[in-house]
Amino acid sequence: MRRREFIGLIGSAAASWPFAAGAEQPQQMRRIGMLITTREDDVEGQTRVALLRQGLKELGWIEGRNINVDYRWTGGDAARAKTDAAELVSQKPDLIIANSTQSLAAVRDETSTIPIVFLVVGDPIGQGFVSSLARPGGNITGFTAFEFATSAKWLELIKEIVPEVKRIAFMFNPFGGSYAEKFVQAIAPIASSSGIDLKVSPTRNAADIDQALIAVSGEPRGGLIVSPDGFTTSNRGLIISLAARFRLPAIYPYRYFAADGGLLSYGHDSNEPWRRAAAYVDKILRGASPADLPIQQPTKFELIINLRTAKALGLTIPPQLLDRADELIE
Repeated sequence: MRRREFIGLIGSAAASWPFAAGAEQPQQMRRIGMLITTREDDVEGQTRVALLRQGLKELGWIEGRNINVDYRWTGGDAARAKTDAAELVSQKPDLIIANSTQSLAAVRDETSTIPIVFLVVGDPIGQGFVSSLARPGGNITGFTAFEFATSAKWLELIKEIVPEVKRIAFMFNPFGGSYAEKFVQAIAPIASSSGIDLKVSPTRNAADIDQALIAVSGEPRGGLIVSPDGFTTSNRGLIISLAARFRLPAIYPYRYFAADGGLLSYGHDSNEPWRRAAAYVDKILRGASPADLPIQQPTKFELIINLRTAKALGLTIPPQLLDRADELIE
């Protein structure tokens, strides 16, 4: 090939490069809907969303550049969750993230085709969301929150701190935590063998929370176990303040309850699913099917004790329990 012909060929190819590059650079804008169980002004809720957002960014998904995210914050309100779910589905997003059982149920009722990634949901098989953990099938996959055997540990920890406890209320929301019965099934035999009167306390509003705590604090030696669900999480400030007022030793499912003044918490690291979820969102946006992505379970559990609250309640934490704690809040 002559030099002049070669230069002409290179020049012709080079002239087309900018157009080819330009054709590859623009990325299709993808749309994500997010139904979150906390209120928008909840610091913990914002922190977890930020973890997911950072994970997506590290995988190349940046809001305003190649993804748009529509956030809906329900505050644990079942009616609002249904309304928000319907609105999110009507916008035909590429994927919906549903945080909590309440949110997942609301979204599942609206669509069987849009991919759904759930976060912090208990018993997804028992509640009929998926067919199996290994191969969930359908349009739903995600990250579970806990095992029901955990509830036995809650009772054991209260007894360890207050050996003389005689009555314990198990507080849950029937709309946000329909799986609560399985917690009760795990707690009841241990409570019975220990001579503890277990009071099952469904709560739907602030008045129910107040009445549940009054009922168990009417006599000495009462205690409280708070179920992990969207309602209790959104109303944790009220629950913690009333437990302090009635001088009730209480155990909670997540660290942030203890950080906000609760006596102690035992449960999975609530931030972990949000960090890990970014990988599933990335896979689905790149073509993977939720049906083929196995349900992920918690890998880390933590015991947190608030020593300030223990002191205010006049409780002495046993040394062996202090040694087992993952964090002491002083």
